Amino acid sequence: MANPQALTAAKDGPDAWNMYVHQVLDLSEGKLNGVDLSGAHLNWCIVRGAELTGADLSGARLSGANLSGANLSGANLSGANLTGATLTGANLRGADLSWSDLSWANLGGVDFRDADLAGADLSWAVCDRSTRWPSGFDPAAAGIRRDMTR
Repeated sequence: MANPQALTAAKDGPDAWNMYVHQVLDLSEGKLNGVDLSGAHLNWCIVRGAELTGADLSGARLSGANLSGANLSGANLSGANLTGATLTGANLRGADLSWSDLSWANLGGVDFRDADLAGADLSWAVCDRSTRWPSGFDPAAAGIRRDMTR
């Protein structure tokens, strides 16, 4: 369960979050729809199952973060650094991931339908059979490795 103080800091914006981030990094199950965390430092943050529909995470640093099962539909993650992040089962339908870095990320079961992946770095990311891609997107051409065991 998310820490209420962490949720308040997140809702207060990137400056408040950046001051708070050194203390607590667990936003699991948090209700953060529409929150502005653009440019926030969220490396290694735990955001499992959080509601971030329509959130602004543009330019955010989410390297190594755990976003498993998070709802990021319609979120702005343009230019975000998600290197090595775990996004298993996350909903990124209609999200803007243009020019984001998803290299080495775990994308098993992620729903990317209608998402903008223009210019995104997906090299060495791993997906599985249940990962859903935008229409016309070619995962192999983007350098994604497929784990067929799942």
